[in-house]
Amino acid sequence: MIEDKNTSRTQLSELGEFGLINHLTKNFTIKQKTTSLGIGDDAAVLDFDNKKCVLTTDLLIEGVHFDLSYVPLKHLGYKAVVVNLSDVYAMNAVATQITVSIAVSNRFPLEALEELYAGIETAAKIYNIDVVGGDTTSSTTGLLISITAVGYAEEKELVYRSGAQENDLLVVTGDLGAAYLGLQVLEREKKVYEVNPNSQPDLDQYTYLIERQLKPEARKDISELLSALDVKPTSMIDISDGLSSEVIHLCTQSKVGVNLYEEKIPLDPTVISTCEEFQLNSTTVALNGGEDYELLFTIKQQDFPKIKANPSLTVIGHITDEKSGIGLVTRANEKIEIKAQGWNPIEG
Repeated sequence: MIEDKNTSRTQLSELGEFGLINHLTKNFTIKQKTTSLGIGDDAAVLDFDNKKCVLTTDLLIEGVHFDLSYVPLKHLGYKAVVVNLSDVYAMNAVATQITVSIAVSNRFPLEALEELYAGIETAAKIYNIDVVGGDTTSSTTGLLISITAVGYAEEKELVYRSGAQENDLLVVTGDLGAAYLGLQVLEREKKVYEVNPNSQPDLDQYTYLIERQLKPEARKDISELLSALDVKPTSMIDISDGLSSEVIHLCTQSKVGVNLYEEKIPLDPTVISTCEEFQLNSTTVALNGGEDYELLFTIKQQDFPKIKANPSLTVIGHITDEKSGIGLVTRANEKIEIKAQGWNPIEG
């Protein structure tokens, strides 16, 4: 995907480290009033007055988190930003700045990194954040991307994983399982291409699934929506490793149990039809697929009337006492224990 003999290739050695940084970051502009000083000194300077600063970081490694045979570099840059911002929004905070660090092998010309940074720049514009620093270094194993995201919130606005209480309602945004199926489609087409490089896949019916995998969106809108509805979640987490893992994290941190109802899990029609095609169970995909970057949160029961008509929010269960356990109530009305089967970054 990177090799293209018809395009020019500028060796990174022609620029040097500082020349490369200057070249890749020349289009980044400062938009946030909390950014006192961005790129250009030993460290960025941020000023949040009396607000609480939130900080999160994520590492993406070629061959583990992405495959450049079907992931465009511009999409990768965009996604690398989004997955970090999702963690900030899961704290009910406002994302304001990121730093971007990359390790890159000599098989990547400057033009490839320009594509990567074009995706980063696009995400920065859409989510109104400043790129305030980072680092570049060489790699012998391909491409590595590390992004740190910074944000802020008033202390009273912050939402943690540990605040769920018995009888709270469990709510999820959007729909689940599409990103995982998008990956399955891309992996299948890669295998077809390896056997027959002249094949032209028809992916029109999978557009939604592939977009959810290659170009996910962080739910910046949810904090604004809940604020407008006068609803503050009692706990919240983003769905990156799969619904099952995140439910367990939330319940463990809050020392509670849950009844999660299978029939309530929101699924796009494309997810249902593609599960049938791949002979997969749609509930299993929704529970364990991961990379949806939706938000999972709990609210007090009295807040239900405020959210019940909103198409972006679905109540999928309710919080119980810790002794009742973390359970999935099936369509047959049987309760089974939920086990974390989402993606494990340590095992790959």
